[in-house]
Amino acid sequence: MSKVSRRKWLGSALAGAAALPALELDALDAQPPRRQRRQVPATGRVAVRNRIHQSVARWCYPKIALDDLCRAGAEMGLMAIDLLKPEDWATPRKYGLICAMGYAGADDIYNGLNRRANLPAIERAFRKNIPLAAKLGVPCVICFAGARKGRPDDEGANYCIEGLRRLTPIAEDHGVTICMELLNSKIDHPGYMCDHTAWGVSVARGVNSPRFQLLYDIYHMQIMEGDLIRTIRTNMPFLAHFHTGGVPGRHGLNGHQEVRWDGVMRALVAENFQGYVAHEFIPLGNDPLMSLRRAVALCDV
Repeated sequence: MSKVSRRKWLGSALAGAAALPALELDALDAQPPRRQRRQVPATGRVAVRNRIHQSVARWCYPKIALDDLCRAGAEMGLMAIDLLKPEDWATPRKYGLICAMGYAGADDIYNGLNRRANLPAIERAFRKNIPLAAKLGVPCVICFAGARKGRPDDEGANYCIEGLRRLTPIAEDHGVTICMELLNSKIDHPGYMCDHTAWGVSVARGVNSPRFQLLYDIYHMQIMEGDLIRTIRTNMPFLAHFHTGGVPGRHGLNGHQEVRWDGVMRALVAENFQGYVAHEFIPLGNDPLMSLRRAVALCDV
């Protein structure tokens, strides 16, 4: 993992949240969703439309056992869990879910494919784990561009294309999609190279494989670019997966945030998007699953 791992970032984010001014975010996230949906008596699961296939990032709930998160997620209408390591890929299947986006050995945000020296280890891991992903029904595995560290963007893009042309045949052979995540370099990941949609799309065009696409993180791209719906519509052929998170603060999806989430989800439905949208935000309040229930209800358009 990178020096600034998601877990370490989580700790600092929680500490920062405790110092925020009172914006009633805790109270809002602690309330049940306004639109109470019908419960299915036979299973106890919430009846959802499932036009948006929803998932959740496992790292946001470190105090909840994975089995418990899968069970709760299935009951509220989720279809998947995101960002699990290979040893955990089978667990969601016990609850009728899948791992929609897995870690397969390219997990370091800052030391990624924009440097040749990182490719051999990533390739070894992908050769080992991508066949397992196919066996366990994991449709996508994640990768990262890496930090700039003084390298020009065009040069970094060329190295990423070169490396991915070695990796995509592995993915093509097993029907698994490699996804490079778009992250913001303004707040959370200073210096990260794949920080604009246009740069990521240029890499995807250069790789020219149906098994390499982008993970479009809506939280990160709202910070870097805005113009979400038009950008998504324009670049949909290159977008395989989405993440959510409230802007600002990366907390629950609610009225204190910038993004009109139901509008973005309707745009995905209109584009006939068949992949997954995973919630990746820091929950507030005493019940960490309450804001997830709100997000699932909001995005079930």
